[in-house]
Amino acid sequence: MTAKPTLLILDDDRWLLESMCDWLRSEEFEVHAASTVSQAKRILDQSKIGLALCDVRLETGDGMDLLRWAKKKHKQVPVIMMTGYGGPDAGAEAIAAGAFDLLTKPVIDQELLLAFNRALEQNQIAQENEQLKAQLDKRFGMENILGHDLRMARIFDTIDSVADARATVLITGENGTGKSMIARAIHQRSRRRSRPFIEVACGALPDSLLESELFGHVAGAFTGATTNKVGKFQLSDSGTLFLDEVGTASQALQVKLLRVLQELQFEPLGGTETVSVDTRVVLATNENLEARVEEGSFRQDLYYRINVIRIELPALRERRDDIPLLVEHFLQSASKEFGRTVDGFTRDAMDHLVNHAWPGNIRELENVVQRAVLLTKKPEIDVDVLPPSMMGKVHNTAMSRIPDCRSNSAVRSNLGLATNHATKPIETGLHAWNGKTLSEALEEPERQIILETLRQRNGNRNETALQLGINRTTLYKKMKKLGLEDQPLSLEVSR
Repeated sequence: MTAKPTLLILDDDRWLLESMCDWLRSEEFEVHAASTVSQAKRILDQSKIGLALCDVRLETGDGMDLLRWAKKKHKQVPVIMMTGYGGPDAGAEAIAAGAFDLLTKPVIDQELLLAFNRALEQNQIAQENEQLKAQLDKRFGMENILGHDLRMARIFDTIDSVADARATVLITGENGTGKSMIARAIHQRSRRRSRPFIEVACGALPDSLLESELFGHVAGAFTGATTNKVGKFQLSDSGTLFLDEVGTASQALQVKLLRVLQELQFEPLGGTETVSVDTRVVLATNENLEARVEEGSFRQDLYYRINVIRIELPALRERRDDIPLLVEHFLQSASKEFGRTVDGFTRDAMDHLVNHAWPGNIRELENVVQRAVLLTKKPEIDVDVLPPSMMGKVHNTAMSRIPDCRSNSAVRSNLGLATNHATKPIETGLHAWNGKTLSEALEEPERQIILETLRQRNGNRNETALQLGINRTTLYKKMKKLGLEDQPLSLEVSR
């Protein structure tokens, strides 16, 4: 222990009480002595006590009365009981009432010190857990979702109204608008807050793995399934499961989702035993599910089942009045994280921030502020450290140069990649996209860029996403769309 706590000792044996107090003071403890329950209660109310030692049997009362009272009024104070009439019944009663330990008289000095240390260590762990929970509340609670916009105020009201409801919640909005944070806020405001919050990015996993991830599997369910696996629905039992990008789920998986949302039951992949759960489900998507239902790629019955409570997050460009508030919040966080002292943004820089289109929404804004804090050499951040895209300049990226190229070697050069002459050149002449939409015409160059970067990074998708300037989930979705999920990544370069 680095600091000795203040002790309270309750015992009606005056000689024993004085002797124990003298010895503990010699051990550098500050000690308060009491011979009656009422006296001990006054001391607990008036002094900052870190630990209490209490005799069970008193001539003018019962030490158990003090224990029960202390557990209600001073829960943070560990109480160790001692008795000269030890027995299993007395010990069970004391522990059931909330005592940390029960010692038998005569108490051995080292035994007492050991009990003190154990009680204090356990109490410190409990306090640290409470502090961590408070930090989580602050980080993921409503207080961290900033905004003066009227639509955000309505969203805050909706979160408060539905937090404890059993109904599913569908959060819609563009990428980067904060859907995950809203889901966490719903969880933190609910009675489930002490139970697990588990997030699954549906678009980041192939269909075969996603089903196992959600529902688990039994050994032998598929090649490589050597042991049983518990799925996320079961792991989040009595808590909250957040399914992001639910629009990417296959038709087969949609059927299983519909059943578990309706009946709260499912079978693990390859299993026959039915599992029941009490899981609150929050879902999110950046897709237009109504259009997906009309075209037949998303089940209508599932859509109606998940669209019970809908929270639609506005894009950042639609709530420009909130940008200065968000900038200040991200500025303080970045300054603290990076150990920089920055007063703020100049008026010109703030005007650029407010008037930017923000296609990446809040996530993009946070990245821009962090970048500016790292790059600025001045007390105030000026336009010189803002990204070129915010200054009306053309991005110097591979994609913007593709129409001027006759092969993918120039693209690789712009990305800092080695040239693989065995790779099919990217056709960029007008004949390459004759009759195609712009999106279709750009698929092959995009496919080659992703494939080449994967090869350069030895198949590491995290590093590939970082190199390409996109998040990992976006990379997975593009790979899935372009048929690169199972593409062999040979590292040999043809000569």
